[in-house]
Amino acid sequence: VDAITLGEHHRGDFAISSPEVVLGAIAGRTERILLGTGVTVLSSDDPVRVYQRFATLDGVSSGRAEVILGRGSFTESFPLFGYDLSDYEELFNEKLDLFARLRAEEPVTWSGTHRSPLVEQRVHPTTEQPGGVRAWIGVGGSPHSVLRSVQTGIPMMLAIIGGEPARFAPFANLYRQAQAELGSGAAGADGGTAPMPLGVHSPGHIAETDAQAREELWEHFAAQRARIGRERGWPAPTRFEFEREAESGALHVGSPETVAQKIATTVRTLGADRFDLKYANGTMPHELLMRSIELYGTVVIPRVRELLAS
Repeated sequence: VDAITLGEHHRGDFAISSPEVVLGAIAGRTERILLGTGVTVLSSDDPVRVYQRFATLDGVSSGRAEVILGRGSFTESFPLFGYDLSDYEELFNEKLDLFARLRAEEPVTWSGTHRSPLVEQRVHPTTEQPGGVRAWIGVGGSPHSVLRSVQTGIPMMLAIIGGEPARFAPFANLYRQAQAELGSGAAGADGGTAPMPLGVHSPGHIAETDAQAREELWEHFAAQRARIGRERGWPAPTRFEFEREAESGALHVGSPETVAQKIATTVRTLGADRFDLKYANGTMPHELLMRSIELYGTVVIPRVRELLAS
């Protein structure tokens, strides 16, 4: 497994409110795996402090830190930290602009509406990464979000949590087209730029057989969707919808071979450079999650690489 990402949440049904603390603990027990968040809710945080925390994590992990920046699909952090939800879009746009400037790791002069201005301010610590702290922008699927990623020079992590992955192909194509037209790209070690990578994030679960994986996941998938749905006015999930998502939608659930084939298809269809599997599903027992991770690392990932190589 190349990377682990932990989500930031501020509610009772999710465990982690400060992913960086947990990632720091993981850093002390690992040597190679990338340590990131999926996502850090930038809208309700201070970009300077976010940058400092991840630059620190990058130092203690010998260059393995990364942050996926998002607006937040859950909104508990906004009232908790004193932000108005009516400023949802403006907060993210403004704070992302500042974070992007901080990545140059040079004196920053900046002003905005929701934070005090900076005048020739240096931010410490710095990193040894080309282009500053390694970062992605979590994108749910809108042309504006795609273009924002390209304009800031921060790669896009496409969150595909429902529907056929192929329907996101226009966003992947726009991402590459905009880079070509704007001359944007990611900073390289040689000081030049290269096309920015495209990441994909989707949920899933792996067991020995397709039937076993679906049975293990369904109860916990349904419980989590129902709980969140009650808050948001969604209808209760049905087994038919679940099976449709497993068959042709965003759910990468099944035996190692089934999941590997589906991941490879998703990667090929979108031209993705990275695939993140969201393996935690609500109330699923720990031992089933651990088995899913084991199969993912020992069977699925090698098989995906084999399929893509051929």
